[in-house]
Formats: sequence, structure tokens, C-alpha cells
Amino acid sequence: MSTQKVLIIAEAGVNHNGDLEKAVELIKVASAAGADFVKFQTFKAENIVSRKAKKAAYQIQNMHDNESLQFNMLKNLELDDDAHHFLIEECKKHDIAFLSTAFDVEGIDYLDTLGLSIFKSPSGEITNRPYLERIASLGKPIILSTGMASFVEVEAAIQVLNENGVKKDDITVLHCNTEYPTPMKDVNLHTMNWMSEKLGVSIGYSDHTLGIEVPIAATALGAKVIEKHFTLDRTLPGPDHKASLEPDELKSMVLGIRNIELAISGDGIKKPTESEKKNIEIARKSIHAKKDLVIGQIISENDLIPLRPGSGISPMEWNKVVGKRVTKSCSAFELLTWDMFE
Repeated sequence: MSTQKVLIIAEAGVNHNGDLEKAVELIKVASAAGADFVKFQTFKAENIVSRKAKKAAYQIQNMHDNESLQFNMLKNLELDDDAHHFLIEECKKHDIAFLSTAFDVEGIDYLDTLGLSIFKSPSGEITNRPYLERIASLGKPIILSTGMASFVEVEAAIQVLNENGVKKDDITVLHCNTEYPTPMKDVNLHTMNWMSEKLGVSIGYSDHTLGIEVPIAATALGAKVIEKHFTLDRTLPGPDHKASLEPDELKSMVLGIRNIELAISGDGIKKPTESEKKNIEIARKSIHAKKDLVIGQIISENDLIPLRPGSGISPMEWNKVVGKRVTKSCSAFELLTWDMFE
């Protein structure tokens, strides 16, 4: 049994707070941590939210600005065309792939002009048929987040993608919970593999819990893609900072995932590994004389003791040694060999 390399998406999202210098620092952090992609968000506030749409409770709590509407918050977090091109170049400089999530059809078309090779559909768009049709029409691999969705809704979204040109082999479904942070009791991580079996697609996990253990556990369970929000500083004002990893935590998560990849990459057959073979004689025991043995003596159990090292007769042969006649005398605690008996 082997595993392909897990694709790790470091989700910068809007944690740049509209500041390109912070965005560049986020790119540097993601690259230093060893992530495969750093992902931003592409939108125009007027295209994705009405002027009257309310913020989520976690957004109100995290913003500290006494503003209850989404529009002004999102307007301040937009990245324009120049910013996108600038960030793509910065990603190239720092040897990490650029990715962004669009939230409307216009955004999908725009990202396509930037040459993205993979498209990420966010949880909120899983019931947006025009969005799904357009993203599918590009004929590129799609990562589909499923936060807040029922299984029926996930099935329906995949059907739309299939009908519009995307094969199941090019779809990765991310199990996700859209609460920031997600309570551990609501993670329901086994859903990830359950969906894979039901849908016949590759699976992954988009994490909004605090800490790094759940995405690492998802890797052990077979996730092919891991997505996780990160920030420069969790105390910064903004909707997503509090549920994001700080730089050292992101680095620890990536290291943990890479270690788990190695740990599950074997063939599944139980056998001594090359690294441990040298310790077999040291750690195991072999049959020794418990007391002095003389020629002609018939060996009883009381004459024997298992002791390290394991370079002699295995204690699994204990019953074959008991009852043997001694042909070569030996001292107590001496290693026994077959040539000492008839």
C-alpha cells in the first residue's frame, strides 16, 4: 500500500486585511512552511453579497468594528487585478504555487485568464448551479468544499460538474465544517471516507478547527488534499484570524502531514524493516544455561533461562531443548548452541 503526496493548501484567504505587504508575508510564511499552494480569495463585494446581508456571528465577534453588514467588510478585503498579478509574481519568487477561490462566475472567468491549473469551489457555492456550470466548463481539476452541505447537495453538485465536462477523476471533494472555529465534536472526520466510497471521488479535508491534529489525522485516514487557514498573527482584526494557524503552527502541521505520509507509505506487509534488523539480536533473547551443565546431564526446565542477546537458540525452541543430553559442559549463564547436545 502506498500513498501519493498530499496536496497542502495554505489558506491565506483574506488574512492580508487588504494590505499587500501582509499578503507577501503570508506567501513567504506558506513557502517556508513547505505548503504546495498559498490560496487567496478573488471577489468584488457587489457581485457576491447584497448591501443588507448580515455578517456571521464569528465575523462580528472577530472584527470588533460594530459593523453588522458583510458588504463593507468584504469591500475592504478585495484584491484588484494589479494585486493578483503582483502576488502571482511573488509566489514565483518564493517557489510556491498561487491559488485563489472565486465566488462568482465573473471571478471564475478572471482566474482562468491568470492561467490557474486547478480551481477551488468554496463551500458557500455548492448550491450555486451557474457557478458550478461555469467552473466545470473550464475542463480543469476541481477541489470542491462541502461545508454546511448535506450528502444529497454534494451529490447534486457533482452531477452538475459531471454534466458540464468534469470527470470524477478530476474532482476532489473536501469534507469541511463551516464554523470558525469548528468544535471538535462536529468534525465527524469519518464522513470524508464515507463520501469517497459513496461518490467514487478523491477526498480531502478543509479544516477550521483550532490546532493541527485534525488535518494530520485526516492525512492518516487517506486525505489527498488538506486546506488550512493561516495568519501572521491570530490577534489581528479580521473575520478569519482567530481560527487560523500562526506561522510556527503551519510549519508544524506541514511537517506532521509529511511525516504521516511516510508512515503510511509502506506495502502493508508485516516484516522487519531494514532500520530495525540490527536490533534483533540486541533486543531478543536466546536460551542460556541457568546453572552449570555437565556432560551426560539430561536438561530440565530449571536448567534453562532466556537471556539477551538473541544470537543463540530461540526460546521458541524451548521444548526441543528440554530433555536433551549434554555433550559439552558449560558454565551458568552461558549461551547454549545445538552442538552442546546429542
